[in-house]
Amino acid sequence: MKVQNKVIIVTGGGSGMGRALVLNLLSKEAKVIAIDINETSLQETVALAENKKESITTFVVDITNKTSVEKLLIDALAAFGYVDGIINNAGIIQPFIKVNALSYDTIERVMNINFYGTLYMTKTFLPHLLTRPEAHIVNISSMGGFLPVPGQTVYGASKAAVKLLTEGLHSELMNTNVKVSVVFPGAVNTNITKNSGINTPQSSAKEAKSMKILSAAKAAQIIIDGMENNQYHILVGKDASLMDFFYRLNPQRAANSLLKKCRGY
Repeated sequence: MKVQNKVIIVTGGGSGMGRALVLNLLSKEAKVIAIDINETSLQETVALAENKKESITTFVVDITNKTSVEKLLIDALAAFGYVDGIINNAGIIQPFIKVNALSYDTIERVMNINFYGTLYMTKTFLPHLLTRPEAHIVNISSMGGFLPVPGQTVYGASKAAVKLLTEGLHSELMNTNVKVSVVFPGAVNTNITKNSGINTPQSSAKEAKSMKILSAAKAAQIIIDGMENNQYHILVGKDASLMDFFYRLNPQRAANSLLKKCRGY
């Protein structure tokens, strides 16, 4: 689906990759509804829109609250009259610790934002999207959604759930006007760690410096290009593409390879 003149919702649009997605869509003449839980961050995104400000509307929404998401549908239709697509980008990571040390509160928070937030948005907007001439759902999973990252096991589980949810939707909606894509970003330069309230372990920080981390703007370009080309899987970054190939070739060796890189997390 070409995004020009379409109304697209982006969750987590106040910062990081979400902000980059908003700005990329605006540059392609789309109308954007940016939502985030942080009002200040949303207004910073609006300020960066410059001469495209008339094409962006913002709402402060907690996507883990089903009632708030249902209200967003009403507000979005009041603002533009219709919605053509949603990009479920909002997400957080977990503390860099093993499952045995994670509290249930933390586990539930990760699952509620990453999986249930995506599910609530999808189920709430899907009936409307099915009425549009063409529409698109883009869900952001992660490289950690198909490859186990030590110290991020529950985060990976939440993103694996997003992966299977999205692939299932793709099959269910095959003969409809609604296209579906799932995105697997590798290392992208965003503030997800800070927004998650997490301190990066020293080993992970050193590893990050040795990697070629993709800019949020470049990641957004890849995602929107994939959306416009109706890609089934959108792999963002050479690391994601390489590990996708390696994991499909030999899952255990791929997992062990990543484990060696993450020693001391």
